[in-house]
Amino acid sequence: MDYETVGAADFGASLTGLGLNILVRDVVAQAAFLSEVFGIKAHRVSPDFAIMTYGDQVFQLHSDGTYHSHPLPSLMPESGPRGGGAAFHLFATDPDVAASKAEGAGGHILQEPTNKPHGLREACILCANGYAWVPSRQLTQEESNTQ
Repeated sequence: MDYETVGAADFGASLTGLGLNILVRDVVAQAAFLSEVFGIKAHRVSPDFAIMTYGDQVFQLHSDGTYHSHPLPSLMPESGPRGGGAAFHLFATDPDVAASKAEGAGGHILQEPTNKPHGLREACILCANGYAWVPSRQLTQEESNTQ
């Protein structure tokens, strides 16, 4: 599917499995942050909407205004972070590389890259909307042996 030219109805009809729509204050800025820090590809970026691809996974960014008739925005804070309790794991992204780019791109490193006992090296990076993005990779054999 060509995400740059697909129409809304065809795109919607193509979605299967688990869908992820993230409401953000500024779609263009959020898409730029995700692309710069994590290498996520942005398609059809507009002030209202973007299609994002991470490997073969597809998710969407929506501006608050696109949910004008949906009850969800009434539960969200007008200011401050929005993403409390949500963590988006990016299992094929080197946390050291992402962390080195995050602050320069407007992110905040909540946890520096750390080797975890569950076999992953992870960082926790907050975007301007307060969502937690967790770039992760498997520990090397050497790293696993030092746990």
